[in-house]
Amino acid sequence: MDNKEVDTKKEWEEEGIPFFPNHLLKEVIVAFLIIAVLLTLATFYPAPMEPPADPFTTPEHIKPEWYFLAAYQGLKAAEFLGFLGQWAPKVLGVFAQGLIIALLVLFPFLDKNPERNPKKRLFAIFLGIIGVVGFIFLTIWGRVS
Repeated sequence: MDNKEVDTKKEWEEEGIPFFPNHLLKEVIVAFLIIAVLLTLATFYPAPMEPPADPFTTPEHIKPEWYFLAAYQGLKAAEFLGFLGQWAPKVLGVFAQGLIIALLVLFPFLDKNPERNPKKRLFAIFLGIIGVVGFIFLTIWGRVS
């Protein structure tokens, strides 16, 4: 080896491989190879197609996680309003949940009591207790049903 090659090799050992173009080119080649392998596998071994899901029918064994069980059970309980018409259970079930969320958002504006002592804020405490008990009741009912 001549002296110039030794100096160049020494620089690479001290500084490492330069990012552009050496390292970047290697990364791009590896990415394209992985994409090519995935495309080849997807082309020759496609995933089996199942029948499409019906968005209007939920299987009986499907239940949401525990933190959505109250909302889920509220929608199921709204089915008892079917005597008002076919539209009533879904519309009123969703509307009632929207009303509860609106109440939570508007509560600071509705409760204008300046007191911070819980004994002097019975309206807020009463609404909070009713909300928590209702949530727990609907969650347990959703889990059991």
